[in-house]
Amino acid sequence: MNLPTFTRRRASADTAKTTATSSVTYDQHHEQSRAAQRHADIWLTIGTALMGTFVLGFIGLPIFLRGVWLQRQAQKAGLSVRPIMVTLIGYLVVLDAFLNSIGWILDLGASHTLITRVFFTAWGNFVDNGYFWHYNELWIGGSSAPGEKGWEVTLIFTVFPMRVAAAIAFLQMKRWGHQWLTVTCWFGVVIWVGYVVNMTMYADIRFDGTVLPVVGWWLYDIFYITPFLAIPYLHTVNREIFSD
Repeated sequence: MNLPTFTRRRASADTAKTTATSSVTYDQHHEQSRAAQRHADIWLTIGTALMGTFVLGFIGLPIFLRGVWLQRQAQKAGLSVRPIMVTLIGYLVVLDAFLNSIGWILDLGASHTLITRVFFTAWGNFVDNGYFWHYNELWIGGSSAPGEKGWEVTLIFTVFPMRVAAAIAFLQMKRWGHQWLTVTCWFGVVIWVGYVVNMTMYADIRFDGTVLPVVGWWLYDIFYITPFLAIPYLHTVNREIFSD
């Protein structure tokens, strides 16, 4: 029985593809996969870095999505690249750590600069009086809200660096990266609950007379729970895909 023309062409193309794939050695396949992943990571890293600057976030997002598309194309081509979920979670955690640290570093170390005083006091008056009430009146400057400086120092110098290091190792498919990312994401739960309690204890100071009191703070800080989304995956993923 004669096959239709388009069926014969498709069968010939599939045969050629199978032959081409089988002719590639393991080392060649490994090198092609590494090159494809490296190419995608360049776009992903640049996009994440730009999104971490706040101002250039809109530029960084399409660059990041370009990196995701490149990795998807490599995956469809049969190359051994990182799972998409690992890529999204790893870069999300890196972005979260940098976004969290930028504001607090400015408050802790650059609180007397003109742009910081204008931006932070305006932000404080709009949503969180912790950055408006007696601003720059402590010996270290910045927010004078009780408990704020303790959270800043603790997180900037311990949790956020740990989270970035764990996310980088996680993206490299290291087993210790998976383990430490799990730890730091659970620590994110502690951070979020502790910070909410800290703000609630001084709600009469932090939210009195603001334009958008509690609602405004929730609209802004709800994004800080994004590492929580990684916890179910980290506990259910097959750990054998990560190497020692």
